[in-house]
Amino acid sequence: MARQPPPPWVHAAFLLWLLSLSGAIEIPMDLSQPPTITKQSVKDHIVDPRDNILIECEAKGNPAPSFHWTRNSRFFNIAKDPRVSMRRRSGTLVIDFRSGGRPEEYEGEYQCFARNKFGTALSNRIRLQVSKSPLWPKENLDPVVVQEGAPLTLQCNPPPGLPSPVIFWMSSSMEPITQDKRVSQGHNGDLYFSNVMLQDMQTDYSCNARFHFTHTIQQKNPFTLKVLTNNPYNDSSLRNHPDMYSARGVAERTPSFMYPQGTASSQMVLRGMDLLLECIASGVPTPDIAWYKKGGDLPSHKAKFENFNKALRITNVSEEDSGEYFCLASNKMGSIRHTISVRVKAAPYWLDEPKNLILAPGEDGRLVCRANGNPKPTVQWMVNGEPLQSAPPNPNREVAGDTIIFRDTQISSRAVYQCNTSNEHGYLLANAFVSVLDVPPRMLSPRNQLIRVILYNRTRLDCPFFGSPIPTLRWFKNGQGSNLDGGNYHVYENGSLEIKMIRKEDQGIYTCVATNILGKAENQVRLEVKDPTRIFRMPEDQVVKRGTTVQLECRVKHDPSLKLTVSWLKDDEPLHVGNRMKKEDDSLTIFGVAERDQGSYTCVASTELDQDLAKAQLTVLGRPDRPRDLELTDLAERSVRLTWIPGDDNNSPITDYVVQFEEDQFQPGVWHDHSKFPGSVNSAVLQLSPYVNYQFRVIAVNEVGSSHPSLPSERYRTSGAPPESNPADVKGEGTRKNNMEITWTPMNATSAFGPNLRYIVKWRRRETRDTWNNVTVWGSRYVVGQTPVYVPYEIRVQAENDFGKGPEPDTVIGYSGEDYPRAAPTDVKIRVLNSTAISLQWNRVYSDTVQGQLREYRAYYWRESSLLKNLWVSQKRQQASFPGDRPRGVVGRLFPYSNYKLEMVVVNGRGDGPRSETKEFTTPEGVPSAPRRFRVRQPNLETINLEWDHPEHPNGILVGYTLKYVAFNGTKVGKQIAESFSPNQTKFTVQRADPVSRYRFTLSARTQVGNGEAVTEESPAPPNEAYTNNQADIATQGWFIGLMCAIALLVLILLIVCFIKRSRGGKYPVREKKDVPLGPEDPKEDDGSFDYSDEDNKPLQGSQTSLDGTIKQQESDDSLVDYGEGGEGQFNEDGSFIGQYTVKKDKEETEGNESSEATSPVNAIYSLA
Repeated sequence: MARQPPPPWVHAAFLLWLLSLSGAIEIPMDLSQPPTITKQSVKDHIVDPRDNILIECEAKGNPAPSFHWTRNSRFFNIAKDPRVSMRRRSGTLVIDFRSGGRPEEYEGEYQCFARNKFGTALSNRIRLQVSKSPLWPKENLDPVVVQEGAPLTLQCNPPPGLPSPVIFWMSSSMEPITQDKRVSQGHNGDLYFSNVMLQDMQTDYSCNARFHFTHTIQQKNPFTLKVLTNNPYNDSSLRNHPDMYSARGVAERTPSFMYPQGTASSQMVLRGMDLLLECIASGVPTPDIAWYKKGGDLPSHKAKFENFNKALRITNVSEEDSGEYFCLASNKMGSIRHTISVRVKAAPYWLDEPKNLILAPGEDGRLVCRANGNPKPTVQWMVNGEPLQSAPPNPNREVAGDTIIFRDTQISSRAVYQCNTSNEHGYLLANAFVSVLDVPPRMLSPRNQLIRVILYNRTRLDCPFFGSPIPTLRWFKNGQGSNLDGGNYHVYENGSLEIKMIRKEDQGIYTCVATNILGKAENQVRLEVKDPTRIFRMPEDQVVKRGTTVQLECRVKHDPSLKLTVSWLKDDEPLHVGNRMKKEDDSLTIFGVAERDQGSYTCVASTELDQDLAKAQLTVLGRPDRPRDLELTDLAERSVRLTWIPGDDNNSPITDYVVQFEEDQFQPGVWHDHSKFPGSVNSAVLQLSPYVNYQFRVIAVNEVGSSHPSLPSERYRTSGAPPESNPADVKGEGTRKNNMEITWTPMNATSAFGPNLRYIVKWRRRETRDTWNNVTVWGSRYVVGQTPVYVPYEIRVQAENDFGKGPEPDTVIGYSGEDYPRAAPTDVKIRVLNSTAISLQWNRVYSDTVQGQLREYRAYYWRESSLLKNLWVSQKRQQASFPGDRPRGVVGRLFPYSNYKLEMVVVNGRGDGPRSETKEFTTPEGVPSAPRRFRVRQPNLETINLEWDHPEHPNGILVGYTLKYVAFNGTKVGKQIAESFSPNQTKFTVQRADPVSRYRFTLSARTQVGNGEAVTEESPAPPNEAYTNNQADIATQGWFIGLMCAIALLVLILLIVCFIKRSRGGKYPVREKKDVPLGPEDPKEDDGSFDYSDEDNKPLQGSQTSLDGTIKQQESDDSLVDYGEGGEGQFNEDGSFIGQYTVKKDKEETEGNESSEATSPVNAIYSLA
């Protein structure tokens, strides 16, 4: 049981949030501004030649910028090339090849220019290249002859593609080449053998190149190896032997480097890239590779070993990674060292990237462009895409190396500046505009936002703003007169207020005020503090037996105003709650615990604001762990001792060990049981068969189940001997009328006993007792040709290998192939049993005419016609089978009232014989099928309408329909009523006895034979009892409908009048209301009245009119900015307002009447702001 810390992504998200707080202030898009590039293609832009070319360039600005391009530093006239177009409201180029053309003609360096009247922004120089996947040159490769133990390099030399292809080695049959520390692929694509072994000759080697854009794989002609060896036998038994090389007569050698050559080399890498160092050595035994850095340790946090320690990769290289590295190749014969001197260079990278500069007229500012690199990059300034030296002189601008200083800027100083810093390894290009604006403060976020946070957490309140000069921003809480900054609060440059640890007393309304010399603007944020979510009863670690039930508790306390969700993880992945699990609000129950249920279970209690985690470990008493470290000793011709180390029994004692074996000649990869031993032993002597290349594994068994198999042992091949048995399941069967195919089950590896296992096949006719025919076969079948039809043969199959023959085989009887029967059944008699079945009787054929094994007699029959006129029938042939040698049978499932024809044949293993004489018979009339599409409709409460269609199969002449129906209401059932109809009637109306009961209808068609299959339907459920006939009648009366329409029209007229009254302010004479003379400054109408907005015309409480005339929600009617300006309104003694409305200086229109209450105390804030 443990409470989990927050996941790592939480900390990463917090760091990203902190970085976002220092971002530059953006100019709102409704204000004039120079262009800014927002999207562009990468510098090295490689395109697929099969697709249209797309070079992206998008920018923003006000007014919207126009675009043009250069290609190879010259103006690119898009209008002159019909294939080239520019996207609408964008600078993105589209080059279309649907009507032809070569993409290679458009390769080059492109640059986009975005321009409006305030300046020009530039994209990077985009180098456009077309992807290439050239074909591999055809070549004939001679077999590579190499001595066993010698080193070998198979060169790939792939065709140069763009981008470079991915290289991998496979055999010509597309099997991957197994790689290890002896055989591996280098970074250059070549395949290196530290020493060649005899088993390397078992496959060929083909280099493959996969090209990214075309998604194609090209294969080089394969290399074939011919390994010269002093010991061609018993290879696999020594493959993992510690003295494998000496046992095979291979001389041991000290290591030497295959790549790189010599004892020292150097390598240059760019800062930020990956450094890959590689050392591949030859030697016998295969050398081990170790890596070191001179004068220090390898950077463990970003260094990793690849390719069986032959490669060292250091990611994200920096200057401190330069120095001398060396690899040490060693085996028991000695060691050798190669030193690699690493130099780290750097393309330019930013130290201080220039940012957009927003100034008010008369302000000073500067653009800074600082970059570093190796070698040191040079800095070039441009303005609107032109070198700064050739731009018109500007007395307010001074260039000082990597800085441009602006003094007393004016509107004419607006422009886009480019800083280009470059060295021999690359360049950086940055745009930064200088915008001169005179804008009062404005808020950019929605007003009166609600922020909910968890107690004791860190949070931020955003207040994006803009103004020029850049306004100062202050925060206040609940109208208090002190600025919030310092202590538990921190205000960032972009206006966000950070509260480092939320407390209950931090809940309230926060006001941000932005101020510059042109005015003020404010916004409010309401902060609500919620209680954290906590798991107070956590799941506990449990150890359970397989098949039992376990319950994991998880009880949670959370803020009641938030919605709680409880979920579970298993091994840190979402848990799928199957049918063996039950998830409740405070627990998880697992029924019938299985081994796969073992693991860690995490309860996740979450709301929309926070979450809490608690983890518990569930241990299931299960199957043992696999045995390990298998070792073969006491090697003999027919036995070997196998020893292993037992695995963990998982709290259930091991009862047995099962030893399995696999051989690689007959069934490679298939494992067979060999023997079984008690759980108390870990070593056993195994009896073996001759000439089997054995590999063993061990499975442990306890009361819970079996372990996973151990890793396989090394291989051991026993010496050969003649076979001691012959193949089983020998059969002789004909596949054609003049042959016999002899088949048998091939012998497996443990019964072959030697190489080149083959079979001596003998046969002769049984009756004649001729001399034996014989042939040697390597497979598992042989076909004897030119045989008589279906005669018996004596067959023998004997095993033989290079060491001798097996024992004398047993004789089995087989038969040659069958031919089609020569005779048909005769004297076929038919007796009609009923309307759907007949009885057949026939004379059997003579056995010599069957010409094979008689399988069955078969009747073919088809429906010729129906006795009903104009009824179409299917004449598809059907069949009935009568297995064995029998003289009679029954054919069923016939259609009544139809004419049929029938033929009989005899069938053997080859097929049908000739057909008998065609017989005709007629089935009598039967009962019809059910009426189709029986429909019950209830148009009103008095009647029920019934409709149906004729049966699909009349099976005779219809004489009518029978309808039976009964009324029922719950458990009460009425008397059944029967109706008979003519065959042409397909409709009927039932008069209901009452409006509540339902009816059950049963309908069937009938012929002279009787009633057919019935179909049953029920009437719809009755409406609610409150629904009465009178109400139904009123709702359908014309006078009632007219009354409802008149009422709806009157309501519509009243709504329109109310809307008009609400939209217009009323007028009344002031002199009639108050006996006070109007001042000369009062706004007065000609009729002596003035406009007055009543309460209905005021903005809704908690809202104010915005600059664009819309109503926006706010927390309070008391605007801090409004109170800050004051007014000269006058009041009568009774408090009624008679003075001129105060005009708010920071608004563009007049607000509605405010309350006549006294001035709010928060006016004190504005003396500070």
